[in-house]
Amino acid sequence: MHLILTHEQADFDALAAMLAARLLEADSHAVLPHRTNRNVHAFLALYGDALPFETMDDLPRGRVDRVTLVDTQSMPTVRGVSAATRVHAVDHHPPHKTMPQGWTSAVDTVGACTTLLVESLQALPYPLTPEEATLLLLGIYEDTGSLSYAGTTPRDVRAAAGLIEQGASLTLAAPFLNHPLSASQRELYDRLLDSTEFLTVQGRRILIAQAAAPAEVEEISTLAHKLRDLYTPDGLFVLVDLGSHIQMVARAATDSIDVSEIAAHFGGGGHERAAAALIRGRTRDEIRRELEELLPAAITPPLSVAQIYSPRPQVVASDLTVAEAAERMARYGYEGFPVVRDGRVVGLLTRRAVDRAVAHGMKRAHVETVMEGGSVTVQLADSITHLQQLMVEQGWGQIPVVSPEGDHVVGIVTRTDLIKALAPGKGGMPAARRNLREALEQNFPAARRALLQAMASVADRQRMPLYLVGGVVRDLILGIPSHDLDLVVEGDAIGLVRSVAKEFGGRIRSHDRFGTAKWLLRGVDPAKLGLSAEAVSELPDSLDLVSARAEFYPHPSALPEVERGNLKLDLHRRDFTINTLALSLNAAHFGEVSDFWGGLRDLEEKRIRVLHSISFVDDPTRILRAVRLEQRLGFAIEPRTRDLITRALPLLHRVSGDRIRHELEAILKETAPENALHRLQELEILGQIHPDLTWDPIHAEHVRRARAFVPDPKWRLAGGGRDMVPPLSAWLTGHPCDALAGILERLNLPKREATNILAARQSVDRLAVLPAEAPPSRVADLLEDVPEPALVGAILQSDGLVRDRLACYLAEWRAVQPETDGSLLRTRGLPPGPRYREILHTLRSARLDGRISTAEDEARMLDMLLADLPKKDHGGATR
Repeated sequence: MHLILTHEQADFDALAAMLAARLLEADSHAVLPHRTNRNVHAFLALYGDALPFETMDDLPRGRVDRVTLVDTQSMPTVRGVSAATRVHAVDHHPPHKTMPQGWTSAVDTVGACTTLLVESLQALPYPLTPEEATLLLLGIYEDTGSLSYAGTTPRDVRAAAGLIEQGASLTLAAPFLNHPLSASQRELYDRLLDSTEFLTVQGRRILIAQAAAPAEVEEISTLAHKLRDLYTPDGLFVLVDLGSHIQMVARAATDSIDVSEIAAHFGGGGHERAAAALIRGRTRDEIRRELEELLPAAITPPLSVAQIYSPRPQVVASDLTVAEAAERMARYGYEGFPVVRDGRVVGLLTRRAVDRAVAHGMKRAHVETVMEGGSVTVQLADSITHLQQLMVEQGWGQIPVVSPEGDHVVGIVTRTDLIKALAPGKGGMPAARRNLREALEQNFPAARRALLQAMASVADRQRMPLYLVGGVVRDLILGIPSHDLDLVVEGDAIGLVRSVAKEFGGRIRSHDRFGTAKWLLRGVDPAKLGLSAEAVSELPDSLDLVSARAEFYPHPSALPEVERGNLKLDLHRRDFTINTLALSLNAAHFGEVSDFWGGLRDLEEKRIRVLHSISFVDDPTRILRAVRLEQRLGFAIEPRTRDLITRALPLLHRVSGDRIRHELEAILKETAPENALHRLQELEILGQIHPDLTWDPIHAEHVRRARAFVPDPKWRLAGGGRDMVPPLSAWLTGHPCDALAGILERLNLPKREATNILAARQSVDRLAVLPAEAPPSRVADLLEDVPEPALVGAILQSDGLVRDRLACYLAEWRAVQPETDGSLLRTRGLPPGPRYREILHTLRSARLDGRISTAEDEARMLDMLLADLPKKDHGGATR
C-alpha cells in the first residue's frame, strides 16, 4: 500500500501537494491529517467530495510499502508503517540534516511545495477538474502571498498560470486565502475587531469596522481580507482614521452587493466586489451613518433556497435496511438520502456510511444505525448564505427542504446546487433570470406558438409545470432554426394530452410504461387555437409530451430503465450540459430558462461538456453524438470530456450495430458530415467501431457525390433513382472488398443494402482491371447481374474509363438485346436447353461490339451458329 501524507494543521500548500502527488500516483492513498487550518476545513466541506482524499478510518488494513511525504520531512504516526517502508519526501523547505537513512527526497527552493508536483503533472496529458485545478492554485497562492512574496520564483508563476489555463477559478479560490500581518497591522486589526458590528440589509449580512490607526499603516485591504475571512460576511466596510483623512475599504462576497457604487458616492472607485475611497473633512461617525443609508440601494436581495432546490426528493425511512439503501444509491447515483421518521428528518445517510456498513456485513441493519443523526433542514425562504453556513458547520452535502411547519420534506438542496449558484455563470440562478420570451415569439411560427399556448393553458389549470427542453432551447439561444418540440411536464403527460385533445380536438396515442403521449393534430379545431383554417397546414402532424422521468442503466451500454421524476432529474438523464436547458411555458414564468447543469455557460464558451463522468459508460453512443454536436455547432469538446471519451472507447464494441449505424446515419445527415467523420477518425473512434472502418478525403468525395447525386435521365432508373444510394452506403463502398464483409456485419446493415454495397465495390474493382481495349460485351458480362443501386453506387465510386463504362452500360448497353428469342429458336428446330442462352448471348455480344447491326446481319449470324451445331442439337431444320 502506498500512502501520501503531510503534516498536522495542514494548510493549502500541504493539501494541494497531497492532491498533486495522488494524481501522479493513481494507486496511492492521499490521507488527510487529523487537523487542518480553518480555511482548508471550509474548502473541504464544500469541495471535498470531488477530490480523492481519504481519512485514516477509510484506509484498508495492511502493510504500508511506500510513503510519500509532502510539505514536510517528518513522518506522522500511521499504522502499517515499519522500518521496511520506503519513504520519499517532497518539500520546498531546506533539507533536514536528521533525515533518516534510506529515505529519498526531492527538495528544491520554490515558493510552494505544490509547484514541484504541478510541474510533473503539467508534463503529462492529464486533464484536471475545476476543483482540482483550483485547489492546486490555492496551494501556490497561499505560500507565495498570491505570487507577491519575495520567495516566489518564476516556476511558481508558470505553474499557477498553467493551472488557470486548465480551469482553476480565482473567484472560488479568493475567499480561502489568508495574509500575514505586520506589527502595526496587527494593532490596527485588533482595534477593528473590537469595533466590529453587523447589519442585516436586504437579507445580507454586512460587517462594518472602524478605528483610528496607531501609526502609518499600509495595506489596509489586507486587514479587510482578514476580517472577511474571520466572519465571512456578505459585505464588508472598513473605515480607518489616518489623521489627515479617512480610508474606506469595501469588499463584497457576492455579486448582489455593488461596493463600487458606495465608494463612488464618497469620491472613490473600484469594481463591484472591491472598492475604496479616501475621504477628507468628515468624521467616522458621519460616514458610518451615511453608509447605512446607502446600503439598501446597493444590495440586491439574495438568492433563496427556493431558487436552487429540487422538489419531490428521494428520502428513505429510518427502518430501511442498508442493503435496500445501497440498491437505491446504485440505481439513482445519489451520494446520500435524508432519513425520515413520521415525515420528519432524523438524519442523513451517506454513500460512505452505506459502503462501510456493507463492508462490515451490516446489510440487514436499519439505516438509522449508520446514518448521521440530526435534523438539519432549511426552508424555501432561507438564503443560500445561510445554506452555505449550515453545510460548512454540519458537513452535510444534501440538506432537506421542509415545509414552513417543518412537518414534511418538500425538496432537497445539494452541495452541487450551492456550488453552481455561487459560481458566476455556471448554472444556478443566472439561468433562472434568463428569459427567452421575445426569442420564442420572434422565431416560432404562429401556428407552433398557438399549439404551445394551448397545451400550457391546460397545464396551468391542472397546476402542472410544462417546459420546452433540450435541443430546441439550445438552438433558440443560438439563433438556429429548430423544428423539434421536446416537451416535458412535471406530472401526468398522458392525462394532460387527453385534456388538451378533448378541448382542442385531435387524437391521442400514449405509452403508459414510459409516461409518453402523442397529440395527433389531424382533426384539431383551428378556431379554438385562434388560427385561421389556412394556418392548419403549418401545424406539424403531432406533438409529443413526456412526463419528467429519471433513467437507470442496469449495466454499461444497456438501454435505460425509466421511472417518474422531476424536471431536474429528467434533465440530468441527458447527455451534454447544453442539452439540459428548460424553458417554462406556464403563464407565470413564460420564457424563463432553468439551467441546473451549466448549459448556458457552456453555450457562451462554445464547449461540449458531458453531464456526468459515467455518461459514456451508460451509453457509449453518446461518444458519436458529442462529435456530431461539436462539429455542427462549431464548438470544442472540453478536455475532461475528451478524456472520458478516450476511456470509454473500448465499450463501443458492446453497442449493437443498429445503434451505431443510426448514429452514423445521423452524422451523415448533417450539413457538413465530413467534418464530424474526420473528427471521429482523429479521435480513433472509427477504429473502435471496426478496425477496418476509416475516413479519408476520398471517402469524403464519395459521400459528397451521393448527397449531390442527380441521375442521368438516359439511365432510366427505377423510381427516378435520386435516393438510390444513401450516403452511408457511398462511404462504406469506398472500403477495400476484403474489409467490407466485417464492417457490414458489425453495422448490421439490412441484407439488401449490404448486398448492393458489396456488388458496387466488386463492380468497380473488376472494371478497374479490365483492359482499355476490352469491348462493351465484356463490360456487359460483368455487370449483367448487378442490381441498379449497386451500379449507381459504383458510379459514385469511380472516375475516368471505369465511370464512362458504367454510364454507358446504364444508358445504352444494358438495353441492347437480339431480335432473336426462344420462340424463333424453337421454330428453327432447336430444342430448349443451354444452347439457347449461348446463342442469345453471342448475338447480344455481337450487337454490343458492332459486329452486327441489322436484322439481316443477325439472321446470317444465327444461320452460322445453327450450322455449326451438331445435327442432333437442331434436327436439321432450316429457315
